[in-house]
Amino acid sequence: MKTAIYALTRGGRKLAEKIAGGLPAAEIMPVNGISSTLAADWHRFDGFICIMACGIVVRAIAPLLADKYVDPAVVVLDEKGKNVISLLAGHLGGANELAEQLATVTGGRAVITTASDTLGLVPLDIWAREQHLAVSRRNLRQAAALFVSQGKLAVFSDIKISFLPPGLSRVTTVGEADIIISNKNKFTDKPVFYPQNLVIGVGCNRGTPKSEFCSALAELLAAGSLAAKAIRNLATIDKKNDEPGLQAFAALHKWPLEFFNRAEINRLDGIKISAAALKAVGVIGVAEPCALLSARTDKLLIRKRKWQNITMAVAQAPFTLSAPGRAPLNI
Repeated sequence: MKTAIYALTRGGRKLAEKIAGGLPAAEIMPVNGISSTLAADWHRFDGFICIMACGIVVRAIAPLLADKYVDPAVVVLDEKGKNVISLLAGHLGGANELAEQLATVTGGRAVITTASDTLGLVPLDIWAREQHLAVSRRNLRQAAALFVSQGKLAVFSDIKISFLPPGLSRVTTVGEADIIISNKNKFTDKPVFYPQNLVIGVGCNRGTPKSEFCSALAELLAAGSLAAKAIRNLATIDKKNDEPGLQAFAALHKWPLEFFNRAEINRLDGIKISAAALKAVGVIGVAEPCALLSARTDKLLIRKRKWQNITMAVAQAPFTLSAPGRAPLNI
């Protein structure tokens, strides 16, 4: 975390130097009016350490706030470092963690007021991010409120679970569940967390526009009752790495594109050979083999579907809910 430190008094500057010595990524910044200084630096840093009164900071950052998903971490300290207050972006922004680190440096007390932390519950937003579960803001708020209210959540999942944090327990039916973990787009009455385990294999003709990819994917997902939020990435042949429509389609949804060469594709067994792909680019197929290769599996969830200029197929990558510290997605 790239962090800025601000101090207004002589005692505050002394503490700032101590903090900078204990946190190598923290940088002491000059202050020329705290409101204008914070406004100028707001998008340059991930975290802000303000050694001054809370009221000063609140008034300074109020015009800068967007929402919890993009706001940076803000921590406020008194100049003795006794109270280290996580003021803004406690979970996703990392202010709670930063406050704990600072308290260790200053010998003070981290003041954290987020409900899940004070109740000893796992923060659902952090847990979802670590487990590569996509969830809408509305569903996250609903699930978090229920978690804080009853202190536990019943979880129905159609993917493998090797570990759930305290407070979350698995149930075997949707009716028993408080939240659902699934890549299916068929649950409407309970918060759904989508495992990012779907890989879309894509083949296309040259010059296919972005709009056609959007339409084809919508039809493909509807046919399998699959959720777009569960898509991990797109996969295709390396000869399509400069295809503008495909690139724009991937960028629109912020999906990574993985490319495979002819040798990798043609090594696969059990693929129904596509005469069109063999003639055009010298491979046994594009959509199906690229989906399988990217997902590291040998089974398709949805076999190839064809449109005028596009082919698509879906593979499901292995996915397990596990203990903290799991490796990042391998794409």
